[in-house]
Amino acid sequence: MKRLYYSLFSVVSILLFWQISVSISQVPKYLLPAPSDVIISYVNNWELILRHLLVTLTEVILGLIFGISFGFLTALYLERSKTAILVLRPILIFSQAIPVFALAPLLTLWLGYGMFSKVVMAILIIYFPVTSSFYDGLSKIPINYIDLAKIMGSTQLRCLIYVKIPGAMQSLFSGIKLASVYAPIGAVIGEWVGSSEGLGYLMLLANGRVQIDLMFASLITLGFLSISLYAIVSAIGNRLLRHY
Repeated sequence: MKRLYYSLFSVVSILLFWQISVSISQVPKYLLPAPSDVIISYVNNWELILRHLLVTLTEVILGLIFGISFGFLTALYLERSKTAILVLRPILIFSQAIPVFALAPLLTLWLGYGMFSKVVMAILIIYFPVTSSFYDGLSKIPINYIDLAKIMGSTQLRCLIYVKIPGAMQSLFSGIKLASVYAPIGAVIGEWVGSSEGLGYLMLLANGRVQIDLMFASLITLGFLSISLYAIVSAIGNRLLRHY
């Protein structure tokens, strides 16, 4: 509870400082709206924000499902095959050196302006941290555990299921936590490049109409989405990791 109180105190302090600073400096609303203006925008546009939030949330959830699945399977393959490490690992590292903004126009061109290109963007951002974290966890299982399982007659498959995967679960969830924060970034970047719905599109639309209060409302909504996803993943991870 103390952590919650400290978090609430920090948020309230930032909002008060923001409100007082804008009021004293009299910054124009089209440059920096006060928190009260953002709240009014929420009240007046909550249906619009909710509709675009659901689109982005759908893209993010689909990206998480497929990105985590692909990362999980790739890490297992890397752990089983030395050749895969030599071939795939440099490709994975190289893919992270390419800026996401550079890929977004190409994906939109190839996959269209629909939801599919945004989901793929989210998958690309999620895939590497999940793969890397889970593979590191699998490769750091104490050799004594594996030798003991072999002495007791375990096959490679049973050793993988009952020794390696449970031992790497903490690393896997570390990667998933990062993925839950990165996934909305990928979806929104895709919406910025080409879309007619989603929080990223709503931010661009509000900016073009000089509705900066609505743009801030969309941005804050995106932040709360990332925080909520991280909290949910952390809660699920803490509950599951009690068994390992």
